[in-house]
Amino acid sequence: MKWLHFKMTGKNTGTMLLVLFLILATTGLAKGGDQLFSSARKESADSLKIKHYIALADSFLKKGGRTGFDIVSLYIDSALKVSQNLPGKVTGELNFFIARYNYARGDYSGVEEKLQLAEKSALENNNFPLLADVYLFRGIYFQRIGFLREGRESFEKSIQVARKEKVGEIIPYGYEGIANILIAAGDSAGYRKYVNEMIRSAFAESDTIVALSGLLRLGNSYVEGDRDPVKADSVLRECLRISLLSKNTYYSGFSSANLGWNFYLLGNLDSAQYYYKQSINFSIPDGHESITANSLGNLGTIARDKGYFETAKTFYKRALEVALKLRDWYTLSWVNNDLHRLYLMLGDTARAYSSFVLFKQYNDSLLLKRSSQGLTDARIRYEADNHKKEISLLSEKLRNNRLMNLLFSGLLILVITIGLFTISIYRMSTRKRMSELNEKLAEIKQANLRQQMNPHFIFNTLNSIQYFMYQHDKLATNVYMTKFSNLIRKVLDNSQHTYISLSDELDALSLYLELESMRFRDKFEYRIEVDEEIDTALYKIPTMLLQPYVENSICHGLMPLDKKGCIKIEITHKGNHLLCAIEDNGIGREAGMENKKAKGGNHASLGTQITASRLDLVNSAHGTNLKTVFIDLKDHKGEPAGTRVEIQIPILT
Repeated sequence: MKWLHFKMTGKNTGTMLLVLFLILATTGLAKGGDQLFSSARKESADSLKIKHYIALADSFLKKGGRTGFDIVSLYIDSALKVSQNLPGKVTGELNFFIARYNYARGDYSGVEEKLQLAEKSALENNNFPLLADVYLFRGIYFQRIGFLREGRESFEKSIQVARKEKVGEIIPYGYEGIANILIAAGDSAGYRKYVNEMIRSAFAESDTIVALSGLLRLGNSYVEGDRDPVKADSVLRECLRISLLSKNTYYSGFSSANLGWNFYLLGNLDSAQYYYKQSINFSIPDGHESITANSLGNLGTIARDKGYFETAKTFYKRALEVALKLRDWYTLSWVNNDLHRLYLMLGDTARAYSSFVLFKQYNDSLLLKRSSQGLTDARIRYEADNHKKEISLLSEKLRNNRLMNLLFSGLLILVITIGLFTISIYRMSTRKRMSELNEKLAEIKQANLRQQMNPHFIFNTLNSIQYFMYQHDKLATNVYMTKFSNLIRKVLDNSQHTYISLSDELDALSLYLELESMRFRDKFEYRIEVDEEIDTALYKIPTMLLQPYVENSICHGLMPLDKKGCIKIEITHKGNHLLCAIEDNGIGREAGMENKKAKGGNHASLGTQITASRLDLVNSAHGTNLKTVFIDLKDHKGEPAGTRVEIQIPILT
């Protein structure tokens, strides 16, 4: 009867309980009262079971991995079965956890729906800690799918609820989320403002780890970007002081390393060396290997700048060993680049070349990883936006259905006539909207791929300039730079449009071929032939569609050739499409692949991958099924005699 005791007041509580029990007994309701209490106990036990399942699932969710996700799924199923016995069916905590689970798996389609259910439950039950958590996580979700405005609003709601209802440990993370959104939008001043708020609120809640994270972020923002070395030194020293007091070696090592970098940028090599050595003393004992690799590499560069070349080699070697173990492409890239410069200073061109090759390989891996991440982010944003539009279309259908039901209560014949007419118009409008939507989404993805194409093209062309500079050919470098600037201007002008005229594309391609011919000292000749019935000013094609294939012909087909090479580009009219054939007399694809394997390369050309994706989008947008065909050419003896690439392009005007 303890449950009733907490519900009753007055001086004669004991007497009232006794009377109530006698009444229940005499009226035959005592048994029903026992069932009521038993039901309440059962409901409480089920709630505890669900919380227990969520706690167990959360421990495996943090581990991640396929096995962890499978176990989490089993615990969720168990919790859902238990929740069927509860009045509210599924609790707010369970819906919130399912949203987090879907997010961790990369399934973003159901995240928002589960968060809405969790929010509704939290509001109905005045569960403010849950409500603040829901708003905070919704901000993280919106930021991930690229909805920055909605993300900031969610973080602000989380802060408001936490402040009003005195929910602990939420406010610093809310400010951190807003800071992340602002830096993603390029607002460095706003970023620093909210990082300061993050630090202040973390200290107010005695959350030292979050405060250290904020201090490190703030110090880094003054080291790089809008540089202020005095403020950077002050903030990073405070981070180091607090991390030493709290015996946190991670932040001690990190802040020491960044202090060293700040001094290095100021040209104070002795102070920079001191702090990098201090960083290693913190990071090595507790296994913070990423900090160790960075500090060792920077100590090598400082020793190199001071003229202690053997010491520099030792530090560089240790840095590369640690970075290789971590598969840290960034550190492997820049350390090899600095080592390359060291060998150039020593006049050891062989080792300088080897280090430069490694720098290029690791840098290419880093660029490829970033490009892949960019494509993944674009896909996530596209799917999330598409899902949101599908929900909107579904809501519109439901509203139209309710309207039809109201109209049906009127004159039957008139309503049927109007209904059929309305349905016909609605279907036509929906098809039109969906068609426009698909075309717009295709253009967005085209723009995303095109923006990845420009850096890829510029990166490869800069290698040509670098080649002339290494040859110390000032005249050729100057001529090449002039032509390259003209080409870049054309490429940037063309990249503003999804489609450009065939004449503009061929002009840029001709200039590119001229540059490559200069670079390889007339190792090959080229010619471009266009069918007379094709109006190059009228017909349009996707921007920079042909260049990656021409580049592959030169690099992998003609360069290994012993004799003078030849590239022929032929554009003809074939039915409902243009056929662009790129033919060379190179060593052929099979020999090209063997050369690539011998050089240690095993990745496909990024340029041709992107171009293939762009052709797929064009097919999707215009309802065509055009493709790219590769043909291996043979001579009369059956030996490889080059490669022919046929690109089918829809006719666009």
